[in-house]
Amino acid sequence: MSKVFHITSGDIAGENLAKAGLPGEIFVWHDILYDGPRQPGWPSENILKARSLFLEEFTAGGLDRDYILKTLHNQYQKLAEAGSHGKIMLWFDACLFDQSMLSHLLACLALKGIQKAELLCINSFPGIEPFHGLGQLQPEQFASLYNKRQPIANEQFRFAAIVDKAFATQDTALLTKLSQMVNPPLPWTPAAVTRWLQEQPDSITGLGRLESLALEAIQNGCETPDKIFQSVSTADIPPHFWGDTTLWTKINGLADRDPPLIGIEGPTKKLPQWESQISLKEFKIKLLPNHSFHR
Repeated sequence: MSKVFHITSGDIAGENLAKAGLPGEIFVWHDILYDGPRQPGWPSENILKARSLFLEEFTAGGLDRDYILKTLHNQYQKLAEAGSHGKIMLWFDACLFDQSMLSHLLACLALKGIQKAELLCINSFPGIEPFHGLGQLQPEQFASLYNKRQPIANEQFRFAAIVDKAFATQDTALLTKLSQMVNPPLPWTPAAVTRWLQEQPDSITGLGRLESLALEAIQNGCETPDKIFQSVSTADIPPHFWGDTTLWTKINGLADRDPPLIGIEGPTKKLPQWESQISLKEFKIKLLPNHSFHR
């Protein structure tokens, strides 16, 4: 039992899973696998370097590309060695962030000939409403789920490779097809893919759903990052695939458009997209004059 290798996403989920008293090693996977340069399956060195640059830019330099590349190398090395454990257990939820990661990890495991693994994936938990993901669970709640794990079938590994290819290539036609599936081998895929499709630029406004919700919040008088976050969180449909870093990136993008849609007032021209000594309370965000927005 001590050879169980648990893989999950999100540091908070990983910390609480580690406190659940379950046997084995806890490993948290870090990456945004629904976006950025990718290839299906196991990544090449060139892809890892490209992703390191992408993630450095995504965090506005909050994470250095060399640190990111080292982290990615370590992650894939751990995954390649996962077969040496007595059991592999994957913990994920139904959001876009987790589903794109789950499909990628299953595709990579299969490519390494590792197809003996178990999965615990949920889209709800009693007493937690709205439910957005595993990060909301306490250690004892993680422990209560352990016996509900299920072995991952060969059909699920094969399907995961298709989903991973769709995300890696951002094949809109394939993603649309996946979003319309009924009873797929991984049942959370259609809703997650649908959310990805909603993030693509609208034909009229040129904005994705998260950008639209942020702009609508600003238009309705939310001027501080925390109020915008609260407004968008309430308006978006669970489960949320995004956190503050993603939302600040979207808001900064609204200010960078030509012409800009919003103005950011504060100690810097952009909101910090990663950990920073600058307080978000020092920023004000306003809709620019003569700009009207209708979603």
